[in-house]
Amino acid sequence: MKNCSALHVFGFTVFAFLLISFQEAFAQDSVTYTLHDMVQRAKDRSPASLRAKTRKENRYWRYRFFKSNYNPQLRLTGTVPAYSQAINSVPQPDGTIKFLPVKQNLVDLGLGLQQVIAPTGGMISVNTSTNRFDNFSADDNEVQTQWSGTPLNVSLSQPIFAYNPYKWDKKIEPLMFEESKREFVEEGEMISMMVTELFFDYLIAQVNFDIASKNLKNTEDIFAIEQKRYEIGATFEDKLLQVELQTLQAKQDLAQAQLDLEKSSLAVNSYIGLNQYAKIKLLSPKEIPDFDVNIDEAIAYAFQNRSEALGFDRRRMESEAQVAEAKGQRLAMNLNASYGYNNAAFTWGDIYNNPNTQALVNLGISVPILDWGRNKARMSQALANQQLTEYEVENETINFEQEIFTKVRNFLMIRERIKVTQKSDEVAEKRYQIALNRYQTGNVTISDLNIAQNEKDTNKRAFFSSLKDFWVAYYELRALTLYDFENDQLLYNPELEE
Repeated sequence: MKNCSALHVFGFTVFAFLLISFQEAFAQDSVTYTLHDMVQRAKDRSPASLRAKTRKENRYWRYRFFKSNYNPQLRLTGTVPAYSQAINSVPQPDGTIKFLPVKQNLVDLGLGLQQVIAPTGGMISVNTSTNRFDNFSADDNEVQTQWSGTPLNVSLSQPIFAYNPYKWDKKIEPLMFEESKREFVEEGEMISMMVTELFFDYLIAQVNFDIASKNLKNTEDIFAIEQKRYEIGATFEDKLLQVELQTLQAKQDLAQAQLDLEKSSLAVNSYIGLNQYAKIKLLSPKEIPDFDVNIDEAIAYAFQNRSEALGFDRRRMESEAQVAEAKGQRLAMNLNASYGYNNAAFTWGDIYNNPNTQALVNLGISVPILDWGRNKARMSQALANQQLTEYEVENETINFEQEIFTKVRNFLMIRERIKVTQKSDEVAEKRYQIALNRYQTGNVTISDLNIAQNEKDTNKRAFFSSLKDFWVAYYELRALTLYDFENDQLLYNPELEE
């Protein structure tokens, strides 16, 4: 028995040394975070936040690209130069062909200003162009250089009865951009939810580590008491062995708690963008904000602010655009008209002297006479998709409202539960201290003390678990409504964004 005790003392000494080393390493250069500090850091600097900001910027430039479609476009086109040297087949006036060496160059430049006509889907443009042709194979008595050009030309291209993408994009794209801005705020609140879960996982791991440390110390003290009682014959050996087993179990629990603490630390550091070896300490947010959440108001804020609610309107509009596109494919007509001047000369300046009038008007038409029901099938499919979208949106709207209702009720229930778990934690802690004092005086059995200890640990964990549930539900409610009920303000205000 003495050998066992010696081995036990040696083992505990080694374990205590390792435990102290770990605690010193953990405390070295540690940074203290509250929940709000960590949430703000995650929103500002976490990899998830940086990805959300990049997506927001990408959607912004997509919207800017869309807006540019409705602005005038000035384009310079041309070929400078187009030189060729070869033996080509050249048709002769009598219809024969001669193979002659050709050495020539062609230069053409054009400048055009285009403007989309959004209400009709047409395009109007103003153009000017110049061409120069050089024949390097010409004889001395032949003209080597010729010029041609269009000093001014105004043209119009107008589809008739066709689908107008500019009209529908002008309705849909602003909604998509507005959705993206609201999604960015929602992603920020989802980041808050995620980091809150990690925060409390780590905090609970710290609590479990503290519980395991205190339990080991208390169990060691109890074991020492039982040894003295055994030496004077006041207890039985099976009771002593029971306490020794509890001591060994307490060591295993502490080792597991230490491992869980390290894993939670790595998860938190990785998510908020800290070095994996950075040491952090968390302060428990035991102060619960006191504010009321009205279910009807929460539902109204959700429909007013959420990107998903805005997406319902956007999806309906997209289905209408698909029907309009199907209608536009039944009959294809396009009106092209242009008016301007052109000329040819041996010098560039002469192009602009007395140019000739250039005019063009044509109406292209394409009408299917026999398509074996192709147009009818396309139109029916578009209408069916529109009806399906309407059904889906109606169903999702109901689910959307039910989700807000359920989450608000859940939030209110969790807030009430915290009061109970906090009181239970205080009562269980006090009961354990009383049981421990009575055990030391011999008035409580070891079994009753173990029951008190288990109740103390269970209620402590239940309190911190309810804290976690509350704060996760708190940020989830903000994400679902884009409204801060605690401070009574919008998390996203379209007027301020503008």
